[in-house]
Amino acid sequence: MWGVLATFLALWIYHGLFPGPAPLTTADVKNTYAQIMASATVPPADSALVYQAIQPSVVLIQTKGANTTGQDDGGLGTGVIVNDTGAILTALHVVTQSTEIDVTFADGTKSPAVIVNTQPENDIAVLQASQPPAQIVPATLGNANALRVGDEAFVVGNPLGLYSSMSAGVISGLERTFSPPNGREIQHLIQVDAAVNPGNSGGPLLNRAGQVVGIVTALINPTKEDVFIGIGLAVPISSAASGAGLPPD
Repeated sequence: MWGVLATFLALWIYHGLFPGPAPLTTADVKNTYAQIMASATVPPADSALVYQAIQPSVVLIQTKGANTTGQDDGGLGTGVIVNDTGAILTALHVVTQSTEIDVTFADGTKSPAVIVNTQPENDIAVLQASQPPAQIVPATLGNANALRVGDEAFVVGNPLGLYSSMSAGVISGLERTFSPPNGREIQHLIQVDAAVNPGNSGGPLLNRAGQVVGIVTALINPTKEDVFIGIGLAVPISSAASGAGLPPD
């Protein structure tokens, strides 16, 4: 009897000296949840990762050439570095009538460039800068044959002179054909709804892994306005890369 009382007395003294934790309230739970969410790091979006991967490889192309009146007529386009020697893939129509080609790399390096190869059947040209940057960052090339309608698509370029801009959409169609004004028909094109405008020509079309799967060549507009209405076209990289001496994917 006295032993039991002694035990209860000991427990009572213990709990008096060392009280247990207070039960959690609703306010406690909300505060804890708010602290956890505030400290959580939100991962970057796929588009942000794609841009980070390709931006060091994107090139601004500026051209000069005589127009129909014999005066200098400036042009603008985009290119992408595709190998360790600094070869730049772009659209042939961006540079084909140029008397002078200047390129600006992502680090700010500026240099004259010359055409070293062309693929008229695919509207593709390869440029080489006379004074490339100290660090050349070639893009990673992907597999255009693996594309499916509905896949994510990203375009990075210089639309309307807005340097290194990004647009996003999806692959809208495959195996398209396009006949540019005063040019030969181009086949096996990729259709995208990622916005492209004058200045995007020659720039990279990218998949969600940041790999180049095409080179932007045209936009389609049933009016005479040279602006995007939802249909852009790109040459598959499997065709374009051979112009730079690279194996097809």
